[in-house]
Amino acid sequence: MNSNTLRALSLALLVSAAAPVAAAPAPVTELGSGSSVERLERMLAARNQMQLDMQRQLDQMAGELDQLRGTVERNSYELNQMLERQRDLYREIDTLRSAKPAAVVSTKPEESGSKESYSSNQSENAQYDAAVNLILKEKNYAGATEAFNAFLTKYPKSIYKPNAHYWLGQLYFSKNDLAAAKQHFTAVSQAKKSSKRADAMLKLGMIAEKAGDTATAKSLFNSVVSEYPGTTTAKQAQKQLN
Repeated sequence: MNSNTLRALSLALLVSAAAPVAAAPAPVTELGSGSSVERLERMLAARNQMQLDMQRQLDQMAGELDQLRGTVERNSYELNQMLERQRDLYREIDTLRSAKPAAVVSTKPEESGSKESYSSNQSENAQYDAAVNLILKEKNYAGATEAFNAFLTKYPKSIYKPNAHYWLGQLYFSKNDLAAAKQHFTAVSQAKKSSKRADAMLKLGMIAEKAGDTATAKSLFNSVVSEYPGTTTAKQAQKQLN
């Protein structure tokens, strides 16, 4: 057999042996589809994680927004309360401005009833008037607070003592220092002949109500209504009871 015949026979055998291999399907891994699936799975997992992170951030932002809204509402309420206390103080100032001069009333405390009296001590009168003017004329409420406290220290038995306590109660009440306001209004409520007693009792009722002591508040409001019937203060107390 010559060389050409041998080469032809070898080529035929190679072709016949390679045919089944060529006809067999290639494994999936050889085509690269396995790595594509893995990449797709990783992409889906990353997207899901990102969505979870975004949801957590949205939930956190919603919580912070609720807290902020609550803070704004609380601040608005406290501001309205402060403005109301300031208006109450201004109303009292206007009442004093329009009141008749105290010179027409008795100078003896035991004969003055619910009216105010003068002291025979000119220095005492001057210091009390100066403290009042810090409120009425100068609107210097911090200075007035110091002046009335100094007055009570210097003249602990003054006939103006209930009034000084009342003004301090008003000043502290307007600043929402309810503990200090209560102390001074209580002193006024114990002065049976003071013209400020009814309003001091009303304020004590309001302070008790703010503290959650509804029983004490109701008792004080009822006392104002029964002891000072027909007065503006009694009408205010009745509104508190309604």
